[in-house]
Amino acid sequence: MSNAAKAGTFQLGDRKVNRMGYGAMQLAGPHVFGPPKDPSAAVAVLRAALEAGVNHIDTADFYGPHITNQLIREALHPYSKDLVIVTKVGVRRGADGSWNSALRPAELTSAVHDNLRNLGVDVLDVVNLRVFWGAMEAPTERSIEEPFAALAQLQQQGLIRHLGLSSVTASQVRQAQGIAKVACVQNHYNLTHRDDEALIAELGRQGIAYVPFFPLGGFTPLQSQALSSVAARLEVSPLCVALAWLLQRAPNMLLIPGTSSVAHLRENLTASELRIPAPMLAELDALA
Repeated sequence: MSNAAKAGTFQLGDRKVNRMGYGAMQLAGPHVFGPPKDPSAAVAVLRAALEAGVNHIDTADFYGPHITNQLIREALHPYSKDLVIVTKVGVRRGADGSWNSALRPAELTSAVHDNLRNLGVDVLDVVNLRVFWGAMEAPTERSIEEPFAALAQLQQQGLIRHLGLSSVTASQVRQAQGIAKVACVQNHYNLTHRDDEALIAELGRQGIAYVPFFPLGGFTPLQSQALSSVAARLEVSPLCVALAWLLQRAPNMLLIPGTSSVAHLRENLTASELRIPAPMLAELDALA
């Protein structure tokens, strides 16, 4: 059994994927802008991920912009039938590398066509609406009816198989579900940032995947020290423990750790083999 398959599978749209996936954001240049220093290394990481059993890749055409999708196409096209590529729209990059909201229907339509072209496909597996109002703040309660309806229209045109959401509240998920079926939700969630506990459980009851980002983001020094202590006793890295904790937290959790290094990729994938004993799990649960 491949490393990525050891954590089991969960439904994503109409396909079952291995719960340990891969996030492509770090394949672009510094600050997710411009090309990487070594494009051949980026291609090698993508190919190594698939060889290890990864069949769920998370990307966005605003990474680079366009860079990561072009690298994915170079490395993996023609794509294997079991590979699910999830992309995001709702953000555009300025010439200075700035992150800007792009939630108008015309902008979303343009972004979907950019993704199709750069990935080299006729239909996108999953498109997440990245709800972004112009600052990297926590999700805020605003209507997402217009942008999500625009994506639903593109889905009806046959350009998108499944729709998802990113950086949303529980009420925005419900609003979207009144427009079209939601296949996945991608939000900030980790050992110490657990605002979405109720949402994860509700999505699990509905058979909907939850995809956490920033597995090590926002820890205090004391929290990091506690995590490092558990990691040392298990003889693995803190990131490996943080990923394994997420896998044990809920069965509908799909992980997308990113890296630009094959060695780091393999280390991340070992989290799928790690079972955290109950006493250490309790220590980690107390960090929030």
